[in-house]
Amino acid sequence: MSARRPATAAAAVALAAMLAGCTAAAPEPTASAEPSAASESSSSPEGAFDEAAFAALWDEAAEGGLDYQLGGPYEPDAGVTVVVRDREAPSAGALLDVCYVNAFQTQPGELALWEAEHPELLLRDADGEPVIDPGWPDERILDTSTPERRAGILDVVGPWIDGCADAGYEAVELDNLDTATRVDGLELDDNVALAAAFVDRAHAAGLAAAQKNSLEVGAAGPAAGFDLVVTEECAAFDECSAYGYLYERHLAVEYASALPDGGFAAVCARDDQPALTVLRDLDLTVPGDPAHLVERC
Repeated sequence: MSARRPATAAAAVALAAMLAGCTAAAPEPTASAEPSAASESSSSPEGAFDEAAFAALWDEAAEGGLDYQLGGPYEPDAGVTVVVRDREAPSAGALLDVCYVNAFQTQPGELALWEAEHPELLLRDADGEPVIDPGWPDERILDTSTPERRAGILDVVGPWIDGCADAGYEAVELDNLDTATRVDGLELDDNVALAAAFVDRAHAAGLAAAQKNSLEVGAAGPAAGFDLVVTEECAAFDECSAYGYLYERHLAVEYASALPDGGFAAVCARDDQPALTVLRDLDLTVPGDPAHLVERC
């Protein structure tokens, strides 16, 4: 969950289309794919998302710094205003706390739970085995291919989103929207339709919703209702401008193992680099680990 998936050919096409001023090739959410009934029937905490209040919060937070703490929580440095942590970690008490949710595939170690309680929601290969994420062998892909399965996934993930709100987070980061680009058997527009239902759930809980990477979806991301984007290695893959075309609010994580020529100083000097950019070690270690690294622009 800590490192970015490799760029795909679909992402390259989306990037070229956006820079040319054309987003027609991007998949749009479709009404038939939206599990709206499940979204409407699921319970969620009171207090709907307030766009104006979040905009003001973002403007204040953008004056500070970002930390990305998926590898484990620790006390943020002075001046850090935005902290991203896993949904099972307590919020940091920063100005803007973002809750990470692996929304489109299983977390490491959770396969047995899904097999026991939700076997029909796992994407399966021709032999009936759960499909493995090619970049993450300890994670399995969820099956978004039908409205019923999307509704079932929402029934599982929705309470996690509610839990982020209960824990004091202000936003939720929904990871792995792009699973359909990495495996056979899924369509990207089905993932986008489920994403729109996740966004509705987050907004009902009073949370902003962040798209994670997934440049391939193009304009369909903002159309699904996402309020911001969290990216990994947008400078390394030369995608920051493309994400900036789609979103004004952008949290950027770069990794020391994949910096472009000129290193992190060159990243920070880019005209298209978000102000809220952090450099982390690939494993997102905690202080005290020899590999621990945090730098900011």
